[in-house]
Amino acid sequence: MTEGGLRDHPQRHALANELHARPFPELFAPCRAVVLAIKPAGDAAGRDPDADLAHLRALLDRHGAPHPPPGANHYAGRIGRHLLRWERHTEFVTYAIHAEGVAEQPFSGSVFAAFPRDWLEAMPGEVLTSILVRVEVIADPANPTEAELARLQDWFVPDSLAMSRVADGRAIVAGDFRIDLAGHVRFAVLAGRDVAGRRLGRIVQRLIEIETYKSMAMLTLPVAREVAARVSALDGELSGLVSTMAGSGGGEAEMLDRLLAMSAEIEALSSRSAFRFGAAEAYAAILRERIAGMREIRIEGRQTLAEFMQRRFDPAMRTCSSAKARLEELSRRASRAATLLRTRVEVAIAAQNRGLLESMDRRAALQLRLQETVEGLSVVAISYYAVGLAGVMLAPLAHRLGADKATLQAAIALPVILAVWWMVRRLRRHLAGR
Repeated sequence: MTEGGLRDHPQRHALANELHARPFPELFAPCRAVVLAIKPAGDAAGRDPDADLAHLRALLDRHGAPHPPPGANHYAGRIGRHLLRWERHTEFVTYAIHAEGVAEQPFSGSVFAAFPRDWLEAMPGEVLTSILVRVEVIADPANPTEAELARLQDWFVPDSLAMSRVADGRAIVAGDFRIDLAGHVRFAVLAGRDVAGRRLGRIVQRLIEIETYKSMAMLTLPVAREVAARVSALDGELSGLVSTMAGSGGGEAEMLDRLLAMSAEIEALSSRSAFRFGAAEAYAAILRERIAGMREIRIEGRQTLAEFMQRRFDPAMRTCSSAKARLEELSRRASRAATLLRTRVEVAIAAQNRGLLESMDRRAALQLRLQETVEGLSVVAISYYAVGLAGVMLAPLAHRLGADKATLQAAIALPVILAVWWMVRRLRRHLAGR
């Protein structure tokens, strides 16, 4: 309830708190981090919230840490000497452990031991990416020494190494986005002593998000290749069908069946890939925002993270966009072809109906002539019996007049025939008028 007595929307506070639910960690160099991003096996898009929370509680119980509230989507707390940050997203869940200090052996992954082996084996899903971040202190990030740069060259694969100065030149970030022999993607941060804890936390968090969202977006590439291959096959089949439509004068029903089957397959492809294509666009947009937010400054002769993504990541996303566009265009072409073929079938049916109606008209005219003939015969037959009946009835009168029966019938034949014809004609007109 507000101060003026107005009622709050039921989601008002929850939505406002959502903006502040995931603050950046406060980190101080030297430090290190290990991150796991877990996605359900197969093509499943959503997650089971109960299974995710149960898995998190199992880890917290190993370290005697408090549990998150029911239905939580994020958690931050200490497990032993380390800080654990857990977040659940639509398709994946992340576990991040931040530890003070660095190991003598770079990227040894010793902090990874905080995840028990049996707990890892019971995880509800598969590892999408595993990240190691090493944060060290250097005297002057704006002017790193050759030894410091050479150390980065030793840690990473030189032809894939991307590095730049960030945080207004107060820190250097580097990484090669390769999976090492232990199964981790590694990043290094060389920070000046004056970098604040929250700012250093933002740098590390953005590196983690760049790798995570890059991996999620790249899941669409195999789908795009599969769709592109099938679209190429369907495109050739559709082109052949349209050519057949243009040159043939029959077989519309068979062609329509083939076209409908093709349209059904295209729609099935669209429905199976729509979520993945949409997700790739969203993840790629977030990735570019995270890189732009780092405000990179080039280190002489080295490619930046943005340039690495432009050369290695953007072509993959363009492949996905191209496959999606080709699928949509193929769907529109199939729809237009189906419309044309249906129109052609309707015209053929209309021609058949016209021929049928003309045949029916001819049969009706023939029936009418036959009916008129029958009516004429009916007049003769009725007249014959009427004359005979009248002759019998008028025979006594003819006898008195001295006329024989034949003469009498001859005298009344014409009037009787005319009377019968008039009655039959009147009856037909009466029925026709009804």
